[in-house]
Amino acid sequence: MDNLEILYAKMMFKLNTSRRMAMARKLASLLRNNFSLMDALNRLERIESYNGTRPDEPYAIAMRQWQQNLEQGMSFSDATRGWLPSEETLLVTSADIANLVVALESIDKVVDGVQRIKRAMRNAITYPLFLLALTFLIIIMVGLYLVPPLVEVVGTDVQWTGLAKSLLVVSDFSIAYWPWIVGIFVGLVLLIWFSLSNWTGWMRYKFDKLPPWNIYKLHTSVGWLMSLSAMVAAGVTVPDSMRMLADNANNYLKTILESALRFIANGDNLGVALANTRTDFPNQDIIGDLTIYSEMTDFSRNVGKLASDYQNESVRKMESISSALNSTGILLVSGIIAWVVLATFQMQDQITMMLS
Repeated sequence: MDNLEILYAKMMFKLNTSRRMAMARKLASLLRNNFSLMDALNRLERIESYNGTRPDEPYAIAMRQWQQNLEQGMSFSDATRGWLPSEETLLVTSADIANLVVALESIDKVVDGVQRIKRAMRNAITYPLFLLALTFLIIIMVGLYLVPPLVEVVGTDVQWTGLAKSLLVVSDFSIAYWPWIVGIFVGLVLLIWFSLSNWTGWMRYKFDKLPPWNIYKLHTSVGWLMSLSAMVAAGVTVPDSMRMLADNANNYLKTILESALRFIANGDNLGVALANTRTDFPNQDIIGDLTIYSEMTDFSRNVGKLASDYQNESVRKMESISSALNSTGILLVSGIIAWVVLATFQMQDQITMMLS
């Protein structure tokens, strides 16, 4: 296999999430039925290559590459590195410490949960953003193409009144500054998008109560809690899990987890450590539950149930936020359209009066 073929196989393996999760389930099932890891990968390679008749299939290439890496003495996480998204690589890294079957089964649950919350986040952000862009577009189009022809009918030395005057002011502003309006809008969207995963500090935690930062916080906290529960279920300690998650997190999550780790190093349990960060991450209810569960013997089962419940609750909350934002956006667009229509009628009435 040449490098280009392997690169293509890696790309296809990463892009097809549902097929990748099916492979994880099959591998976990084979291992659970006492197949060795090499035998299980060999069995999957034969299936994916149609008994060797199509050896260039991306998933067959993946299985062969993993076997070759394992034969060179690599751990499973190292053997699969580059073939999996970073969050999945992190979960199978726990298999080097504990149980690979548990880790593979956890990947399916975590990825499914993260996909659900991503879909909810996408729905909560994209449509309101579209409505906001549509509002700006309506204002600019009215200023550039609707008002100037009406003004030309009577000339510029006219005293407009009421809504007609406001429409003329917006038109003059749009004609003069529409490139700036578009540039500022696009720049603001990009700035907010960049801030979601990078902005930290006390001011950020204030903004976490407002859209879209509160939506991103929900998405991030669900993914973190589900990953943590999967790693703890695989036998990784809480401090080690937190450290591994922090090392692979973006700047926003990394700052919170590293702050919590400092308190854990001083003897606090997970819930108390999160409370001491004063970031309200994930939220006060989850922090309270983690404070209690950290003192119980069956922490892994409790945190798994907590992660599942929190995911479902967060999806419902995102849907509620999305509904509120959508309604606000629709009202805004409707208001702008109503203003344009009424102002246009007033301009036509005033033009009629001037020409009569």
